[in-house]
Amino acid sequence: MASTRKGRDFIARHGETVFNIARRMQGDHPHTPLTRAGFAQADAMGAALRELLGPKPELTLWASSAGRALQTLAIIAEHLELDWHQTRTDDRLVEIGMGAWSGRYYADLEREVGSFLDAEHGLYTRPPEGGEWYDAIAARVSGWLADTDEDPGDRLVIMHGMSSRILRGVMNGRDVLPQFDAPVAPDLPQGSIVRIEGGVETVVHLGTGRGAAPA
Repeated sequence: MASTRKGRDFIARHGETVFNIARRMQGDHPHTPLTRAGFAQADAMGAALRELLGPKPELTLWASSAGRALQTLAIIAEHLELDWHQTRTDDRLVEIGMGAWSGRYYADLEREVGSFLDAEHGLYTRPPEGGEWYDAIAARVSGWLADTDEDPGDRLVIMHGMSSRILRGVMNGRDVLPQFDAPVAPDLPQGSIVRIEGGVETVVHLGTGRGAAPA
């Protein structure tokens, strides 16, 4: 897949949100606004991309349909002098669905079920019924990749912590981790951007936000 994909992909993780700072399970919640720190992270992302790509680069803007991704992209687009209203959204780029855990405070979940995070890999353990597992994320992001392989030019994709790690894992040809049933790329903090070209990933901006779990 990576060897035949046209153009470059700049894949970014949105800025910090009110759920992140409150330590609540965010998952696929559609609208959780950015904090001041989240806006600052988005501002830094935009400045970094402006320095790298210049004004009005030939980019197709893509985002998860979640409000926090679209908010982050609005600030970046302003830096790049691109029209945010041309953004293409796709539900296949949303964050992992957490089922009955969605919206719960971490502390309450820990008291109820114990650890819900694989500390070695920084990934959630399997959520209860109604939640999503990583093989399902791999399937949906692979579908998005197949539909955009022939798109001309480069893409900027704003999405989430867990789902972006699976997308990057698929694009970089990483081995499937049997305990997660999916390829998984390394964790990066909120506000980070990678460039993937020909299956090779380069970190072009390292964010200052949180790492694993607050997706």
